Amino acid sequence: MTGDSGQEEKIVNLPEKPWLPEGLIDELKSKLTKNEAPFLKYLGKNLQLIWIDKNESRLGMTRFECNANELFRRRKLRVSCGPVTIGLNPLLNNDSELYQHTLVHELLHASGLLDHGSTHADLAKEIAPPPKLSDSTVLQEMRERVLEKLPERQWICGDCGYTWERKRVTMPSRCPKCAMPFKS
Repeated sequence: MTGDSGQEEKIVNLPEKPWLPEGLIDELKSKLTKNEAPFLKYLGKNLQLIWIDKNESRLGMTRFECNANELFRRRKLRVSCGPVTIGLNPLLNNDSELYQHTLVHELLHASGLLDHGSTHADLAKEIAPPPKLSDSTVLQEMRERVLEKLPERQWICGDCGYTWERKRVTMPSRCPKCAMPFKS
């Protein structure tokens, strides 16, 4: 990632590979059933943590070595999923809360919760709550990158004509001046 000055951002004290906090797998085991997470008991010997490219748009990824059909077969039979690689963005090294949240999110996938359902989201929030946008420079930088690529730089109310700078990715629900439901 490059800043406005064109200089590359430094990632402070980046270890050789991502770390797994002590007791995290045990905490997952205490909160998940064998039906929800059939691969969890195999993670100790099958898991590899790596850094992905810091210019990636994603914060983390989980990769199974077998294809989707084989993965679902193994999930149904509750046998080992084989080697699993979790890749984390090095930008997370500077934000411990977001690092923990992203790691838990990916570990849930690696344990067999493959979909982004409510169980997955609730467990990730419970075990490692995500930081607020105002507390995370990584999330703020990601938001800025998305906003820079969007064509609309400002919002204009279709009712009163009030114009304000766009600071969020999603469309506002109301105009901040006239409080009417927003329509462009």
